[in-house]
Amino acid sequence: MNTKERRHNIIQTVMEIGKVNVHNLASQYNISTVTIRSDLRYLDSHNLLIRCRGGAMASSEIVLEHSLADKLIIRPAVKKLIAQRAAAEINDGDAIILDSGSTTAEVANYLSEFRRLVVMTNGINVACNLLKYKNFEVLMTGGILRQKSMSFYGKQAEDSIERYHFDKVILGADGVDFHSNITTHFELDASLNRTMCKVAKEIIVVSDSSKFNQSGIHKICSLKDVTTFITDADIQDSYVSALEQSGVKLIIV
Repeated sequence: MNTKERRHNIIQTVMEIGKVNVHNLASQYNISTVTIRSDLRYLDSHNLLIRCRGGAMASSEIVLEHSLADKLIIRPAVKKLIAQRAAAEINDGDAIILDSGSTTAEVANYLSEFRRLVVMTNGINVACNLLKYKNFEVLMTGGILRQKSMSFYGKQAEDSIERYHFDKVILGADGVDFHSNITTHFELDASLNRTMCKVAKEIIVVSDSSKFNQSGIHKICSLKDVTTFITDADIQDSYVSALEQSGVKLIIV
């Protein structure tokens, strides 16, 4: 296990049980307490946990990963407003990527005014919502199925996306903060999302304000990389300033 993998596992353990001990971690990974303390200092400096005497505890800034079923019942009315506004950023004839997730699945429900779109997605729920549009060309990434998020990931998914060029990618996020910026929990989801961003002219992030000042474990992109950010009116003033200073088009619903 390399350093990156070990630190990822430490974060997962802290999130699951709330607190970890230096000596227990050193024994678990068969490495020195000096190395473990170095890991904990690094993770603390990135706000991924909080150092405490003899170990570390969970940071309130790290948001827990919800299953797709859980996400569907979190702020549904706000997600619908965000999704409806995101659809207004699309032009007829566009080639777009809809990331997996509950908000992006809602975006798929607001595309009835378009006569022609090419839509690629890695989300099974998103694809199901696109079935009603007879004139759309709908593409699935394929790949390895992750049941918790009902989405595909992996090299096959990334390779399929890299064969195309898209006008826009519409991304959800597990967390948005000043340090890590746009983040998610699952490393291979983050890798796939970065590929999506690479092949699209515009990056549109759809995220309700509860995701601000939270952080997933893996970074997707920086705030300055985002073209348009769509969120709700509960967004903190500090994030309004940060997004505007980064040159991001901020839309508040």
